Amino acid sequence: MAGTRIKVAVVGTGVIGAGWAAHFLAQGYDVAAADPGEGAEARLRGWVDACWPALQALGPADGASRDRLSFTPDIRRAVLDAAFIQESGPERVDVKRGLIEAIESTAPPTAIVASSSSGLSASEIQAGARHPERIVLGHPFNPTHLIPLVEVGGGRLTSEENVRKAIAFYASTGKRPIRLRKEVPGHVANRLQVALWQEAISLVQRGVASVQDIDTAISEGPGLRWALLGPFVNLHASGGEGGITRLLRHLGPSQRAWARDLGRYPETDDYIGQIAEGVEAELRGRDFDELLRQRDELLIQLLAAKTAKRTRQVPES
Repeated sequence: MAGTRIKVAVVGTGVIGAGWAAHFLAQGYDVAAADPGEGAEARLRGWVDACWPALQALGPADGASRDRLSFTPDIRRAVLDAAFIQESGPERVDVKRGLIEAIESTAPPTAIVASSSSGLSASEIQAGARHPERIVLGHPFNPTHLIPLVEVGGGRLTSEENVRKAIAFYASTGKRPIRLRKEVPGHVANRLQVALWQEAISLVQRGVASVQDIDTAISEGPGLRWALLGPFVNLHASGGEGGITRLLRHLGPSQRAWARDLGRYPETDDYIGQIAEGVEAELRGRDFDELLRQRDELLIQLLAAKTAKRTRQVPES
């Protein structure tokens, strides 16, 4: 589908929505963006301009151009004739339902509406919709224009066909969609992140390690492996000839003991100051914008290497 004159609408142009707009433009789509916020168009175009060098480095699709971006504060106007609509409004169910109502007033009945919600379920969002069967979850990860993962799932009233169509569409744009087979708060990747954050916060509060040392422990340790293979395959690789079965049987008793000693997520906000001070100390004397630029540069190199490796592994037909 990429590279054709297919129109994608992006509703809500904050950090996530702007990232989606940049991604779809780089894949050769016409993008109609809508956001009623003051100064939204200038912020969006500035963000797309900032993202464009990274997207150029990744290799844009034929026909990719920032000139294919249009903007309007009117949601109803933006979604006219759109084949796919990506909603990225605030994380409030009442706001999202209001956006869906505006979208459905003019959107083609066949257009799929995907929500970028990071925690709300498709079932919550689609309640009261005219065409709930075409409303899906399409949750990306920041920076949206670079990170391939998209979590895709349906609600109680979503048709299986439209979930499959959404997955196929995202895959055609270079994303790596995963299918959520059940609705749970926070979906999959955010729940995995929270599990890690929970213990990271606990280790800081217990005085085991500093914020900076915990960041280093992940970025210079298992995070390097996780960028290449997931947690289960990495465990399998650590098990030698016996693979994951041998490893889990060998480590099971100690892992159960470690699990009993894990901290719990703080019940109050008292911890925030301590963690924020740790982050400030870690970043002191560093240019944060330059740090993010270096992050994106390394992400591009890693993504290019992974894509090249996958291409070489595809068997010839």
